[in-house]
Amino acid sequence: MPLDLSVFAVFIILVALIFDFTNGMHDAANSISTVVSTRVLTPRQAVIWAAFFNFVAFLIFGTSVAQTIGGKMVDIPNEHAWLAVVFAGLVGAISWNVITWVFGLPSSSSHALIGGLGGAAIAKGGFHVIKLGGWYLPMLFIIIAPLIGLFVGFLLKVIVTWMVHRQPAGTVNFWSRILQLFSAAAYSLGHGGNDAQKTMGIILIVLYAEGAIPEIRLGLHENLWVILVAHSAIALGTMSGGWRIVKTMGQKITKLRPIDGFCAETAGACSIFLATHLGVPVSTTHVITGAISGVGAANRFRAVRWNVTLRIVWAWLLTVPVSGLIGALVYGCIALVT
Repeated sequence: MPLDLSVFAVFIILVALIFDFTNGMHDAANSISTVVSTRVLTPRQAVIWAAFFNFVAFLIFGTSVAQTIGGKMVDIPNEHAWLAVVFAGLVGAISWNVITWVFGLPSSSSHALIGGLGGAAIAKGGFHVIKLGGWYLPMLFIIIAPLIGLFVGFLLKVIVTWMVHRQPAGTVNFWSRILQLFSAAAYSLGHGGNDAQKTMGIILIVLYAEGAIPEIRLGLHENLWVILVAHSAIALGTMSGGWRIVKTMGQKITKLRPIDGFCAETAGACSIFLATHLGVPVSTTHVITGAISGVGAANRFRAVRWNVTLRIVWAWLLTVPVSGLIGALVYGCIALVT
């Protein structure tokens, strides 16, 4: 970390890491709900497994998502005064994370961050500071992400069922439990690779606004400490767990068996890998919810508790506007005080 940062800049970076921690805590359910609900791993084993792959994700994925958050969504100038915008946006995102965690709703930390930052930026500089070109894919993926998860989950379950339908149930269950370890690892890699980069983007904005870096760039040879602290925070958050949401994701949407968990996690991982490759800050929550629903629908359409899914969708739709409103209000309060 640069030694010439102001106290406020260091404080905002710490708040960003707290957000990253709550992201890991909130989204721990996405990584481990299926592997816990199918009893392949105990909750303690599952969070350690997920946290490890959350951390090592930086060795596999690039930093395109961090670049999107840092420079393609909001036009934040190289001015110290804009640090308050970043802080207000983080407060908006963290507030929404806590609200949905209390009610056990698997909402999107990604879109909470986008909404909080956008709302605070508009309150500071007006709508012209929003780079609309950078918002199209993230907003589109609010719809596309769960649909990809649903479609791939449904298709994969149909294919796998057809492949093993002549095999003894005990054999299928045994191999499904082994395969689910790998699918859970893949999903956790995707979760760490996409979600941790959002905090990296926020830290880059802080460094740029503070004048500590000339441009928003990140890589293994540039600002490596940003990558390491972001992945560490999300891994520690995952280890803390989010058991209210695990219950909702793992069993309330539909009852899962090991073969179902394998299909859902694999479908979710494929979708997140694609989004990360495109540099889109996708919601891992949206993806795994769609995947679980798709697998359940492949078993029996009425086996999916669509009323629970609808309740989750409402939380998704409210995420960007509510976190944006909170971010704008927080910035307004800061402006009044200063």
